[in-house]
Amino acid sequence: MKKSDVLKEIIDILYSPDNPEGENGEYGMDDFLGYVNSRYNGGELAMRKISGEKSPELERQRKQSDDISILIVLMYRYARGYIRKALKESMLQTADEFSFLITLMTFSSLTKSELINTQVMEKTSGTEVIRRLVKEGMISESGDKGDRRAVRVSITERGRKEIFRILPVMSLVSDIVRGNLGPGEVNTLVYLLRKLDYFHNDVFHNARKASLEEIRSRIH
Repeated sequence: MKKSDVLKEIIDILYSPDNPEGENGEYGMDDFLGYVNSRYNGGELAMRKISGEKSPELERQRKQSDDISILIVLMYRYARGYIRKALKESMLQTADEFSFLITLMTFSSLTKSELINTQVMEKTSGTEVIRRLVKEGMISESGDKGDRRAVRVSITERGRKEIFRILPVMSLVSDIVRGNLGPGEVNTLVYLLRKLDYFHNDVFHNARKASLEEIRSRIH
């Protein structure tokens, strides 16, 4: 296909009757790329059926965005299964322990609250992860000079060695989770997930106690 043909196809897609407007009537490149990704692929996309017969009552209530929550939960479960295999021969027991250590690799130290917040976890669950890592000698605790009430944590040499030992197999997990996506699709997915993370992380830190209706009103 010539570049002029590609350009003509792009224009046809841009002005397609079913191409929705962007947010608040504004149409940007991210809106166009999202529409192209949803509309165009090199062939039929293999999809598995995860529900039974269509229910008219449910169909009237459903939106396409409803699938996002379902599919993200399913992807989490797939990834969790692969990570469990990767950690089978490791001193680490969970993906949370791995992510805590990886984060501490990039800081000299963090307070317990700072570390837990970076992982988007509730205090009770995050504290338990830290307790296990301290018990295994993967991280150490120290006082905070600026705040006597705070406790700082940092990765130990034992923790560093375990991270470097397990990184190759965790990299293998990343390749598997990427699945059958091509390089361009991976870039698009990473961009979209980062955009979602930016929105939801702000909600987690600044509007955690808000109602669902209040959180939805933050979307713009």
